[in-house]
Amino acid sequence: MKHWLAKALSPASSALETKETPSAGQPLIALQLGGHAAWSGRNYASLSRQGYHKNAIVFRCVRLIAEAAASVPLCERRGDTCVVGDPAAALLSRGHNGASHSDIMERFYGYLQMSGNAYLEAALIDGVPTALYALRPDKMRVLTDRKGWPSGWDYDAGGMKRQFHYDPATGRSAVYHLKLFDPLDTQYGYAPLAAAADAVDIHNAGGRWTKALLDNAARPSGALIYKGASGAERLSDDQFDRLKAELEGAHAGASNAGRPMVLEGGLDWKAMSFSPADMDFIEARREAAREIAQAFGVPPMLLGIPGDNTYANYKEANLAFRRQTIIPLVSKTAGGIEQWLRPFYGDDLSLVPELDKVSALSEERAALWARLGAAEFISPDERRSMAGLSANIGEGADAG
Repeated sequence: MKHWLAKALSPASSALETKETPSAGQPLIALQLGGHAAWSGRNYASLSRQGYHKNAIVFRCVRLIAEAAASVPLCERRGDTCVVGDPAAALLSRGHNGASHSDIMERFYGYLQMSGNAYLEAALIDGVPTALYALRPDKMRVLTDRKGWPSGWDYDAGGMKRQFHYDPATGRSAVYHLKLFDPLDTQYGYAPLAAAADAVDIHNAGGRWTKALLDNAARPSGALIYKGASGAERLSDDQFDRLKAELEGAHAGASNAGRPMVLEGGLDWKAMSFSPADMDFIEARREAAREIAQAFGVPPMLLGIPGDNTYANYKEANLAFRRQTIIPLVSKTAGGIEQWLRPFYGDDLSLVPELDKVSALSEERAALWARLGAAEFISPDERRSMAGLSANIGEGADAG
């Protein structure tokens, strides 16, 4: 280490290779700078570590979507009426080991954002679903038939291997698989986190660079170049040890930021990297954060990212998040679970998100009711239908 650093402090540093051209015999200094960018892995485990575990933007996006989507209740209908105590409703409200509906669905929606795939397992007793499990997507493998259509799933976790099959005769399956669209894969989905992976790497690298810069007294990288008198162009061992100890003890670390350095004996400081201002570093991290938020469908304003004026205020951004991200996701999930459970509970089962119980939409809902109440040219049943309610066909009802 000593000899390497001594060479770095010497004009004859091995980092700068001097070569002579065959023709002119003039010195040529060749500098080899950084090559290709280094990206993190794109498998589920690597994305989870680099994204959810180490990136605050990804963590908050996944939590916002999972918690908001899981908080939307589902109405189990037989016809136009929500049935309290319906067997399907009892199943959806009962997770494994006493877990609630929100607990199961938070995991389900979280897995979907992280991998593009989410799986629900219904524990069957005598062919009847009794409890729900949210399975890790990286432990599942889709099985296909001779024609390439999904026929079941392999599950391998903790040394326990199980196989689930789809019964084409009855349409029953113990597993429900929801996937996000991937134009290059018909069996598995593509995750928002995968689409934002490059931006996540940039954001994480920026954080590491900032930490390293602070540890280096908030100064850019550089080198001390020794220019001694002729014949004394290298530091002695004593001089080298003294210089190294002084740099480490008096000028390294954030606590020594701003302390002046006194150079003597032909030492000269040469900066060898861009400063944070030169790199426009803070704005680069903000742009990466915006790109991550956009991949997940979360307005940057909800994450506290400055400089985004897409929405007039926080309330408008929150409403757009519910309307454009949460409601389509919950509606898609409800329709998929409905089709999954119908072979068990009957073809008249339907699952509908109860948006009336979402407090974030209360102001928009009140405006709709006010408009419908003022529309005297439509019947009460038409108003109820436009409000998303079932028709009130009974004694004294206006039939139009």
